[in-house]
Amino acid sequence: MGRYVSGAAACVVLLFLAEIAQVCFFLCANSSSVVVPPCIGRERQALLEFKASFQSYPSFSRLSSWKETTNCCEWEGIGCDNITGHVVKLDLRNPCFLSPPYCYFELQEEHRVYAPNVNPSLLQLEYLAYLDLSGNHFNSSPIPSFIGSMQRLRYLSLRYSSFGGRIPNSLRNLKNLHLLDLSENHFDASNITWLSQLHSLKHLDLSYIDLGNTRDLFQVLNMLPSLLNLSLSGCGLEDSLIPLGANFQNLTSLVHLYLSDNELHGPLLDAFRNLSSIEYLYLSYNGIHGPIPDGVFQSMPSLEYLGLAGNELSGPIPSWFRNFEKLTFLDLSYNGLHGPIPDGVFQSMPSLEYLDLADNELSGPIPDGALQNMSSLVSLHLSRNRLSGPIPEAFRTMTSIKSLYLNDNNITSIPSWFVELKTLLYLGLSSNEFTTTKCSLSSILSNMCHLKGLYFSGNKFREESIAKYQLSGCNKYDLEVLHLSNNEISGRLPTWLGQLVNLEYLDLSSNFFSGPIPLSLGKLSKLRYLDMSKNKLDGGVLPDNIGQLVNLTNLDISSNNFVGVIPQTLGKLVNLQGLDLSNNSFHGLVPQSLNQLVYLNLANNQISGSLPKNIGYTMPSLWNLLLGNNHLNGSIPISLCETVFYNLDLSKNNLSGEIPNCGKNHRQAWEEINLSSNKLSGVIPTSLCQTNPARLVLSKNNLSGEIPNCWKNDEQWVEIDLSSNKLSGGFPSSFGNLSPLEWLHLDNNMLKGELPVSLRNLKNLLILDLGENQFSGSIPPWTTNTFPSLQILRLRQNMLSGSIPSQLCQLTSLQILDLSRNKLEGSIPRCIGNLQGMTSKKSLDDFSVVDSAGAPVEWSPEAVKEVIKGAEREYIKILKLLVNMDLSENNLVGSIPNGITRLTGLHGLNLSNNHLKGEIPEMIGEMKSIESLDLSNNHLSGTIPNSMSALTSLSHLNLSHNNLSGPIPKGNQLLTLDDPSIYAENPYLCGSPLPKCPGDISHQAPNSKNDEDEDDKKDKVEKLWFYFVIAVGFATGFWGVIGTLLFKKNWRHAYFRWVEDVADKIYVAVVIKVAKPMMRNHTHG
Repeated sequence: MGRYVSGAAACVVLLFLAEIAQVCFFLCANSSSVVVPPCIGRERQALLEFKASFQSYPSFSRLSSWKETTNCCEWEGIGCDNITGHVVKLDLRNPCFLSPPYCYFELQEEHRVYAPNVNPSLLQLEYLAYLDLSGNHFNSSPIPSFIGSMQRLRYLSLRYSSFGGRIPNSLRNLKNLHLLDLSENHFDASNITWLSQLHSLKHLDLSYIDLGNTRDLFQVLNMLPSLLNLSLSGCGLEDSLIPLGANFQNLTSLVHLYLSDNELHGPLLDAFRNLSSIEYLYLSYNGIHGPIPDGVFQSMPSLEYLGLAGNELSGPIPSWFRNFEKLTFLDLSYNGLHGPIPDGVFQSMPSLEYLDLADNELSGPIPDGALQNMSSLVSLHLSRNRLSGPIPEAFRTMTSIKSLYLNDNNITSIPSWFVELKTLLYLGLSSNEFTTTKCSLSSILSNMCHLKGLYFSGNKFREESIAKYQLSGCNKYDLEVLHLSNNEISGRLPTWLGQLVNLEYLDLSSNFFSGPIPLSLGKLSKLRYLDMSKNKLDGGVLPDNIGQLVNLTNLDISSNNFVGVIPQTLGKLVNLQGLDLSNNSFHGLVPQSLNQLVYLNLANNQISGSLPKNIGYTMPSLWNLLLGNNHLNGSIPISLCETVFYNLDLSKNNLSGEIPNCGKNHRQAWEEINLSSNKLSGVIPTSLCQTNPARLVLSKNNLSGEIPNCWKNDEQWVEIDLSSNKLSGGFPSSFGNLSPLEWLHLDNNMLKGELPVSLRNLKNLLILDLGENQFSGSIPPWTTNTFPSLQILRLRQNMLSGSIPSQLCQLTSLQILDLSRNKLEGSIPRCIGNLQGMTSKKSLDDFSVVDSAGAPVEWSPEAVKEVIKGAEREYIKILKLLVNMDLSENNLVGSIPNGITRLTGLHGLNLSNNHLKGEIPEMIGEMKSIESLDLSNNHLSGTIPNSMSALTSLSHLNLSHNNLSGPIPKGNQLLTLDDPSIYAENPYLCGSPLPKCPGDISHQAPNSKNDEDEDDKKDKVEKLWFYFVIAVGFATGFWGVIGTLLFKKNWRHAYFRWVEDVADKIYVAVVIKVAKPMMRNHTHG
């Protein structure tokens, strides 16, 4: 969009130039068709005096041509009258402002000239009609009053020139002024009544001047009948500045109106209804809400440019837009418009060239009738909506289209005819839901020869390979930008990349590419940005052909499988500024040949050796040096003090020695310093206080001595981590100056003394970790007013005494409270259940952090140690989700407050090793999130509440060494906790896993009785079924035999005869058996 806005600005510049041309037609000299007259002597001296007033200017500025021995009419920026020789034009504007596109900020600054004020020598230029000092620096000085006496001026531009103060009323004397540009300065513009006298004014630009207190602004503007162009963007305008009932009847000639970046909310825009001549209207980035107001815009039939981006517009795109037949530019992006793209509306705009509907909530398929026959359309932006379906056939008629952006929608397919759009220069299809692609990537590249930018990332094609494709459709390819990241493309990198010889930007990151980097890549001599990170590339060391990419400014091949030494051929990349080789297996030394680098990331490799002693001199431009998690040894070179670092990470190495003290005259301007997890010793240098980085991490070293007390607030501090060292002394009071600080880790040192009052100044703290020290005294009565955002308060293992202040209950954001291993006395505050940060279960989706001003804060990867489930662990990734309370190993007395059961978000609760008595709260079963519960080594009595069996997340329980009695509940989760040590040393406690209770049946807990009742019921049912089956079987067998004998007479006779025969046989057998022994006895006798 910026390209077209710049185009619009160019049109405005043309209007300005038309006015200037009227001046130059009869005044300006230096034409090739006339002889340049000699300039007037006093005017040359005035100009030289004006030049001398500048304190500094670059050697290439226009002032360099101003020499006393030459004709001033031939000096750059000077124009003289062709006849009289008088100077009529002085143009010292910053070259970056000559024409769009403008230079980037650094280059603008390089071209500025500096002066304390505007030298009055300009008064000698009596015939001056054109004065342009824009883009320079006048040290916040006011506009001199004498400018108002230069009444021949028709053109005056002081844009972005660091002027300040009150605008002088004397400017009202410039009656001939046609153009006045005072924009982008720091004026006091509370009174601008002087403007009403400039009746010839046609072009007025007051953009980005605070006019919020100028109550008569629009009344004054209404008195300028000749005004054609009015720019008031970024002026802090509100609806209250527009008078009720205003109709601006004198501004009917206004053609251009720029009101972007203000606070105009819509209803009072009716005041502009009479501006029927308006052609360019920009109302972007205001607070206009609701449906697009029809009454204002329908009264502007001449509209050609309409900008409404960045508002709060809602509802559908109105059908009356079809009345804008002259419209060439329409920007409705960054609003809340919803519904489908309407049929026929944009077809009625035959001249429409630019249409931006991006960043809305438009949905559904794109109708063919919505964008049919738009042959004039040059740019179409539909990105970041909810559009679905295939790319419609209507796009085929866009014969002039150059830019088409459909990113971040739900488009499902690309039709085969799509390659017919030969005029396309920029195509955005990233992050859609393509299920079928009749038009493949190779087809697009092969046929759209003039395509300069292709954005195709985030589509997850999961293609096996794109290396098999060949490009053959074009004699040459104009492609300059190719985005293919995050597509899950596998296989080797394609060799056809070497055919894209005009490529400047190539992003292949976050795919599954494997194998080596192809040699053909070395042909891309124009390549400036190359990102192949997060793939599976290997092939041993980097190929030498990388050194052929001499125009490369950024190279990222991090998170691959490269090995070996970093090649010396990288030293040939003389324009390289950013190099990221992190997360590979490179070894060897830190390279020194890349002395022009601004960013160097070699973290998570196997780099060894020591840092070069002169690294600060050989790499003076280095802003980011990231060498963490390698095998570096030796000391930190003092030459690093000569480098203006933004980010320095040397963590997780084997560096030793002292941290260099850079002194007071160092050049450091660090954003982040991370020297953690090394073997550094000595004291913390005081120069770090003056460095004022946002983050200072020196943890896990061998630093000793006291923490320096020289910390100053520069509104930048975010984190200080000095944990796990051997620091001694007290808490530095100057820490209280660091009001923006969010994370403070001083744990695991030997700090002592009382907690200072100055801590209450750190209102943005999210983590305060002072554990494992020797702090003494009482805990201050901190409240939500002290720490409104505090989430972690860790004071464990100190020598703190006194009671736990009840004011801590007001820390509503607190999620971790660790006061264990101190000498605290008294009872647990009854209000402990008011800690709202512990009352609900946290998830990544609903997690958010705000500072004391309510602004969102990004949670950094902080590390905190907590004892949960009987073991100490360091929590990093899930720290922001952890909810824990540890008050163990103190001298607390009294009972456990019932309110503690309201902390339903707790994951861990440890009250062990105190002198607590009374019963375990009956409602403890409400703490559904609890995973670890330790109440051991107290004097708790009574029974274990049955509700404890409802703690389904519980995996660690310790109730040992108390006076608990009665049976152990047997339900649910408690059945899995069958280690007897959980309940040890409770002499009156019984039941599994301890010995059975006396009279086990009668003393069963209610849950057990219920279980027995259920078993009895099951037994009775089974018995009933058993007897029923037996009865049925008996009846079947009995009547099956008896019934047959009753009804079959012959069967009955046969059956009884058989019975009688069997009976006779049995009788005879028995008689014989009995008679044989008797006969033997008689014989022997």
